[in-house]
Amino acid sequence: MNSFIDLIKYPILTEKAVRLFKQNQYSFAVSNKANKTVIKTAIETLFDVKVISVNTLTQQRKKCRVGKFVGEKTQNKRAIVTLRPGDSINIINETN
Repeated sequence: MNSFIDLIKYPILTEKAVRLFKQNQYSFAVSNKANKTVIKTAIETLFDVKVISVNTLTQQRKKCRVGKFVGEKTQNKRAIVTLRPGDSINIINETN
């Protein structure tokens, strides 16, 4: 990996991911080549928090069709990171 910033692409903000905030879990889209230990050190260095566990999942490719051509969408990998109680990552900035 070149750097930790290239490893973690963006946070995932779906309804399920926002519900996981209450359990101190955060979801990120990560590089397909990243493993759990590299993701853990990247999150700890970038956000200055202590990570308890990392769960990863690789979604299956979906077929897409454009005219007569059949192809596949890009494959994504997600990481669900559980933080130590008391730590948090400020993903959503409130502008009130």
